[in-house]
Amino acid sequence: MSEGLIIDDNRQTADALQQMLNLLDLPTQVAYGSSAALNALGKIIPRFVCLDINMPGVDGTEVLAYIRREPRLMKVPVIVITADDQPETRQQVLKGGAQAMLIKPATIDALESALKKSGIIRR
Repeated sequence: MSEGLIIDDNRQTADALQQMLNLLDLPTQVAYGSSAALNALGKIIPRFVCLDINMPGVDGTEVLAYIRREPRLMKVPVIVITADDQPETRQQVLKGGAQAMLIKPATIDALESALKKSGIIRR
């Protein structure tokens, strides 16, 4: 089973998310920021991606666009987890190919629900 990939420039947030995913028996690796993420995505095909939007440099919407146009990654489920609670952001990321969008701080129940709806976990 391949691992998921968490992409967030905030180490504390990314590490907390990784702990929640571990509790759900979903192993992950973490990319702290978009450049680390693009480097990792050039080498692996993750089982799923949890993606922050507001990151310096290349933001999460650009990372999502890269995932959706890269043939070997385009079918990887993406869950956006962001502090940006604007309806325009939700519309943009869902139109851009994300399966779900959660608002930070995400609860383990909301995360599990999004993962189930996205077909990442089947319980």
